[in-house]
Parts: sequence; C-alpha cells; structure tokens
Amino acid sequence: MAATNRNRHLCLEERKLIEKGIESGSMKTAIARTIGKDNSTVGKEIALHRAQVFRCRLLLECSAYKHCLHGRACHLDCVDYQPFRCTRRDRSPGACNSCPEYRSCRFDKFKYEAHQAQLAYEKRLVESRQGLNLDEKDVERLAGLVVPAIKRGLSPYHVVENHPDIGLCEKTLYTYIAQGVFRPWGLIDLDLRQKTGRKLPKQAQVLYKKREDRQYLKGRTYADYLSSVQEEPDVSIVQMDTVYNDPGGPYLQTFLMLDYDFLFAFFHKERTANAMVEGINLLEDILGLDLFIQQVALLLTDRGSEFQNAEAMENTRSGLTRTRVFYCDPMASGQKGSLEKRHTELRYILPKGTDLLRLGLKDQQALNLVLSHVNSTPREKRHGKTPFELMRFFRSDMLEAFAAFGIREIPREQVILKPYLLK
Repeated sequence: MAATNRNRHLCLEERKLIEKGIESGSMKTAIARTIGKDNSTVGKEIALHRAQVFRCRLLLECSAYKHCLHGRACHLDCVDYQPFRCTRRDRSPGACNSCPEYRSCRFDKFKYEAHQAQLAYEKRLVESRQGLNLDEKDVERLAGLVVPAIKRGLSPYHVVENHPDIGLCEKTLYTYIAQGVFRPWGLIDLDLRQKTGRKLPKQAQVLYKKREDRQYLKGRTYADYLSSVQEEPDVSIVQMDTVYNDPGGPYLQTFLMLDYDFLFAFFHKERTANAMVEGINLLEDILGLDLFIQQVALLLTDRGSEFQNAEAMENTRSGLTRTRVFYCDPMASGQKGSLEKRHTELRYILPKGTDLLRLGLKDQQALNLVLSHVNSTPREKRHGKTPFELMRFFRSDMLEAFAAFGIREIPREQVILKPYLLK
C-alpha cells in the first residue's frame, strides 16, 4: 500500500493488517510500510489498543523463576534476580499474538485485536465530542473567577484577559454561561452586558465529561476481576472507596477486608491520586510487606479519579508488585456492595450532610475511635461474631498491627454508633 494516507486516521482494514502483521511476527517498520503509515503511528496504535490477557503470578517478572532457590519470594535486591525481557512483547511488534512461546510463557501477555481496537477508537471519538471538558472541581474553580467578575459588570472578554491562566477563550466562556454552567452560583446569560446571538443546541442539562485516559483499565475491569477470582477462589480480597460530606474535605479512604468484614480507613485532607497511593503505602507500613501481600492480594475499587494511578497502587515504593487492582463497572457500586453496607454503618456515626470537622472528626485519632466501635459490632452474617473476634481467631498478628496503629476492640455493651461518640 502506497504511503498516501499518512495524515488519516486508521480504519478497520488497516487495523486488520496490523493484527496480521503481529501474528506473522513482522516488525513495526514492515507493518507501517504495508499500510502506508509512520512507524510511530503503528507503535502508538499497538501500545494504545493491546489488551492484557494474562497477568504474571510472580511478584517480579524474573527469568530465573524456574530455578529459584528462594521460594519465589521476589524482591529487587535478590542476588539471582534476572529481569525478564521479551523483544516481541515489549519492543516490536509489541504484542503476543501467535507467539510460539505463548502457551508455555508465564509472564504478562498482551494481545492486539483489530475489531476491539476499532470499537475502542470509535468510542473515544464519540466521547471526545460529548459534554464539557470539565469536572466539578474545574467548574468550582472557574466559578470563583468568572461569577464575581460578571456580577461587577465585566464582560467575558475582560475575564479572559485578566485571567489567561483559566485556559478558555472568550467564545467558550460565553457558551458555558449560556448553557447554565454557572447557574448554581446565580449567574445566567441575562447577567451579561451583551447576550450572544448564537443559537445553542438544546439539551436537558449541562453535561460535565472530563476527557479521561482509560489506559489504567486495561486488564483491570470487573470482568477481569471475576476471572481472577475464579482462577484463585481462596484469594484475599479488599474493597476500597472514599467517603466525604463536603467537597472541601475531609476525606476518608476506606478499606473492607472481606475475610473478616473488618473496616479500616485513613483520614485525608485532599482527594487526589497521590493521597490514595500514600494511604496504600501506609497500610503496607502498618501490616508489613509479607502480611500485606497475603491479605490485600486483590483490591477492588470504583473508577473515581483519585483511584486511577493503578500502577502506583499495585507496586511498592521500590517497584515490587504487592497487589492487583481492579475496577467496578461505571455506576455499579453494588459490585462492592459489602463495603457500601459498611458505609451505611459508618454513617450512623458520621451522618450525611453534617460538617465532619465540627462533628469532631478532625484527625486519624478520631477516625480510629469510630473504626474501633464499628468493628466491635456483631455481624449477623458472621453468626454474631465481630470483625475483631474473627481477625483474632484467624490472624492475630494482623489484629496486633491494627491495635498498634490505634484501632482497639470495644466491649460489646459499650459500643456507640451515634454522632455523640466524637463529642
């Protein structure tokens, strides 16, 4: 195929040729020459749309695993550690389709499928043209700049000129105002000195649709989670979420250890990906790496923006794999229903709509008190046993670790599940 379509998007037929090229073991250069594209285009296409179909069970991908003398307890300082490298998978062509070693290989495997790649491309193309490229935090920040200025009689032009850092042009700001983006702050298009004459498409409500990089979902969807549980039915699972009342915080990063129905949480002042990773790092520090790997083997959470740094959550600070992160389907909180049920119990003490700081939840110490009472409550589905009792029976070492952190068992007759606990 002649190189006459370099500036066009890839089509399904070209993706099929890419798939065939991978299956035949062709290099990216040869595939690019066949479809008339740059090498970088083919490389980016494969990297973007290949899907992980198998996850290595080792903590590190080590070429010496067959002859390991250390019980396959992988760590970066191991004298026998030999990083596994695969030219076909990691360099060119970049996927494992039809690899002769595919069946026997026990390392991470990736496949590129033309039809799935085309569907993903079409979906992303549609999503990129829907809604406003904002999330609610962006809107709050904009409102703080735009609304006071317009109320003072300034025009969108003045706002853009005075605040070039907002990253909007005058036309876009007019559109946002006309669509009612700032209506919750009392700003509508009638407040403008001169209304725009452009006709806007009718829509029922403003749609915030921040453009997202969904690469973190590859190999980590709820379907992947179910497959992993089916392969290892006895694996220890932890569900994770965030709880908060006010967009300004505080935020609780919650964990439910399903084996014991034990609720744990960290107190955060911000709801960011870095904060959530630090929470998991701290949980590892509390339990110790060996216990963490055993008891937090799978981590199931939702698709909130604060949980999108999957690799940092899965790996230790030194790069060792410590857990596997999976994500629920969109708008499917019931897929981690056990944690949602424990949140209901947490809300007996921390009701929705209340100011958590004024209520007395000011730090981790106050949160530990709440968790101590919640985990001292008998569970009907556990035949009247409390999470503390279950953990003491099965893993007393883990109970001691949490006690050292400040979560202690409360006598049953002294348990309080009311807001006045923090007074």
